[in-house]
Amino acid sequence: MQTVAAAVARAREEFDSGVTRPLQWRLQQLAALRRMLVERRAEFAQALSADLGKHETESQMTEIGFVTAEAAHLEKHLAAWLRPRPVPVPLSVQPARAWTELTPLGVVLVIGPWNYPLQLLLAPLAGALAAGNTVILKPSEHAPATSAALARWVPEYLAGAVQVVEGGIPETTELLAVPFDHIFFTGGEVAAKAVLRAAAEHLTPVTLELGGKSPAYVDATTDLAKAARRLAWGRFMNAGQTCVAPDYVLATAEVIEPLQRELATAVTSLFGKDAAASDSYGRIINDRHFDRLAALADGSTVVHGGARDAATRYYEPTLLRPAPGDAVMGEEIFGPLLPLLEVSGPGEAISAINARPKPLALYVFSDDAGTRRAFSEQTSSGALCFDVPVAHLTVPGLPFGGVGGSGMGAYHGEHSLKTFSHERASLSKPLWPETLGLIFPPYTRLKHRLISSFVSPAGRNPGKNPGRNHGG
Repeated sequence: MQTVAAAVARAREEFDSGVTRPLQWRLQQLAALRRMLVERRAEFAQALSADLGKHETESQMTEIGFVTAEAAHLEKHLAAWLRPRPVPVPLSVQPARAWTELTPLGVVLVIGPWNYPLQLLLAPLAGALAAGNTVILKPSEHAPATSAALARWVPEYLAGAVQVVEGGIPETTELLAVPFDHIFFTGGEVAAKAVLRAAAEHLTPVTLELGGKSPAYVDATTDLAKAARRLAWGRFMNAGQTCVAPDYVLATAEVIEPLQRELATAVTSLFGKDAAASDSYGRIINDRHFDRLAALADGSTVVHGGARDAATRYYEPTLLRPAPGDAVMGEEIFGPLLPLLEVSGPGEAISAINARPKPLALYVFSDDAGTRRAFSEQTSSGALCFDVPVAHLTVPGLPFGGVGGSGMGAYHGEHSLKTFSHERASLSKPLWPETLGLIFPPYTRLKHRLISSFVSPAGRNPGKNPGRNHGG
């Protein structure tokens, strides 16, 4: 395992050499990333199965294939996105030419989580490489098999461009003590605050991809069976350990009971009568999280599921009907528990959502145009999706990120390129003719009139009667 100091020194030396700036180098790194994921797909799938019990198909869909598609999308559009963009020049500065261009930041630190230990580490990496940076990757120690696979293969395919630092809190703390040009962190709120405090010491810009309680609202105008199937898929994928999974459901009185039945039916259709026997259903990452989930369920009312096995960290897809004050509604669940809460309608649902920190995603299942408009206009969230959870991550052109307590900054596609670049302002003005002489000292009445009219015009009072604008 390489040391923090050695990894950062190599990354800095590589960037300072200038080799990362040309378009060709960036495209080569993206192609190498794709090649690694294709050629070592079996090894990564085995690692994800060992860490989280993921089925190979789910690993391909949500991790390996996801990053492959992200890198390919960046490759396809990178040349066009990097072209300088002309900016109009005001008359007072002409003749001149102005433009903006995206320039690399330098050395980027990417700290990944354990729930999607490949996707949420390598998707930001793709954007950082596309932007012409070198990168330090810090995989999650809670997904040790995936961390080891990354440490084995990344140096072979991305030598020089990317350094991998394995380890836990000591290594992360040591990394955060080093000045970086950008830090990209995905994880929980407590760790995010530590990252932000450390970054402040060096005035390092930070992207935080967090989570929170992403709600879903369901009313009687939607097809409950179809809505339930999609909700169950989004909630119980990866055994509920997904940052954008529906964290709780708000439903009207006439909907909540039939929706509960449809959700139970949907769980059976997805994972069979005994989800423990399904190779399509994952496991909880470790004992600590398993015990936390058990305590949350035991402190509420289970209406479906609830079976669990600590030895294998299996936790059955479970539906809850929490009472006010239940702990399960006080924190992000991050597991296969889905609380159902009754509300009188969209107004009460919106008030309940707005009373909490802003969610990473908000899902609305309603065919009523007024209800959809109300959620669109009266709520704030990282994403707003109608009739489908989670799937917005698969749209390359959409930014992925939170707001408020669910994060800051966004990435995916062109948004990744902008996150890991500086948009530099550029201006070129020929030395002849010397039009700036009109504003150089010494100042005269003529220059005052020219400056007031063309360079820094004061403007006119838009009101015909100025007195009325001041209450006269």
